[in-house]
Amino acid sequence: MISLYNILEGVKVISFTGNTEKKISKIVFDSRKTEKDSLFVAVRGSRTDGHDYIPDALDAGAKAVVCERLPEKPDPGISWIVTDDSAKALGQLSSNFFGNPSRMLKLVGITGTNGKTTIATLLYRLFTGLGYKCGLFSTVCNYVVNRELPATHTTPDPVQLNRIMAQMTEEGCDYAFMEVSSHALDQQRTAGLVFAGGIFTNLTHDHLDYHKTFDNYLAAKKSFFDLLPSDAFALVNADDRNSSVMLQNCKARHYTYSTRGMADFRCSIIEESFEGMGLRIMGNEVWTRFIGDYNASNLLAVYSASELLKAKKPEILTLISDLKPVPGRLEVIRIADITGIVDYAHTPDALVNVLDTINRIREGNIKLITVIGAGGDRDKTKRPIMAAISAERSTKLILTSDNPRTEDPEKILDDMEAGIDPGFVNKTLRISNRREAIKTAVMLAEKGDVILVAGKGHETYQEIMGTRHHFDDREELRNALAKK
Repeated sequence: MISLYNILEGVKVISFTGNTEKKISKIVFDSRKTEKDSLFVAVRGSRTDGHDYIPDALDAGAKAVVCERLPEKPDPGISWIVTDDSAKALGQLSSNFFGNPSRMLKLVGITGTNGKTTIATLLYRLFTGLGYKCGLFSTVCNYVVNRELPATHTTPDPVQLNRIMAQMTEEGCDYAFMEVSSHALDQQRTAGLVFAGGIFTNLTHDHLDYHKTFDNYLAAKKSFFDLLPSDAFALVNADDRNSSVMLQNCKARHYTYSTRGMADFRCSIIEESFEGMGLRIMGNEVWTRFIGDYNASNLLAVYSASELLKAKKPEILTLISDLKPVPGRLEVIRIADITGIVDYAHTPDALVNVLDTINRIREGNIKLITVIGAGGDRDKTKRPIMAAISAERSTKLILTSDNPRTEDPEKILDDMEAGIDPGFVNKTLRISNRREAIKTAVMLAEKGDVILVAGKGHETYQEIMGTRHHFDDREELRNALAKK
């Protein structure tokens, strides 16, 4: 239990009524999770408004409420704190409640459209390899040292974030690496956290169903760098035209990385195959198990951040050569002389990167058979674009379901099919059942061919009409190839 007064530090309070010395047992923003002596924070969401659930929270035992507007008749026995932004206040309150754990860690945030998971995970693995205890927040999984915690969101809510970070500090973690999503930034989930560094990967077409415009999406990403402290570092990908925007008004120390031109940190690809690629990083040659220009960029970001965090160059290079790809990110499965690749690519830019990488490596008459879908209840504008990209760069294309959610899978495929050039229609199949689509791709493949199954990557489920069914692209591809 902690006093209400202590957890209000740093919160912008417009008005306060009630007792500041009340002891708080728990912070909640979901009235259903309220218990006796809780502090309820009424947050306005995209679908619901927490202010509508204040009576429920009080009935469940809340003794204090943070809100942006008071009820018509506020209960005098309750402590009422009015602020101008409840979502931002929730972040600061959560940090205070758990003892501001981010201040006791070297916390590095990674934001951008693509590459967040790979960079965060590889930094976690590299610094673990250096002998440090580390934490990780990622789309795939969260880790406290070696203990795995399930990830429900790319960036957890503020209460969960700070609870897990408090566990990290209790277990002696020195570093924590966090994927920072645009949704999290827009919803102020990282408010109250102190970052030692921030990394920007790139910005391409994604999440416009939520942000509505690209400018809003850009602003969400930029807000992360605007709030970095002066003693932190801001590391940006100079190969992305939006990188300079991230550094505008950023108080942190500025650094750039590039695989194409001049920058503080540089690298280039020396050789490449489906087994891996050789890189020259800052004049040093190193063999890696990764392929693709974008993975060269991701590895350079990992190298650069490691140097900025004071790791020694020889140790960084040695560990980079030992790192393995993140699950579902250009994950190679080779059976029956066929190369299967599973990748999370679910944006136009990511898809271009994956397909161009494969096409650069494959030789002669080797065919590329691509299986791709698009998620339901998400940005519809990218569906025809992704289909067009896939058709143009593949020998054979199979359109299928991804996570249709509440949409009709056939209508999603209609949207995708509309983007395909008439000249590519004859090489395109439409199979809404994803398992059958993967089986068909394997049936069509011959010795030496490449099959790309894109869109879901590490996911082990398919969401249909609100229900999640077990489905793993890697399992399906292995099973189909084994029967070839």
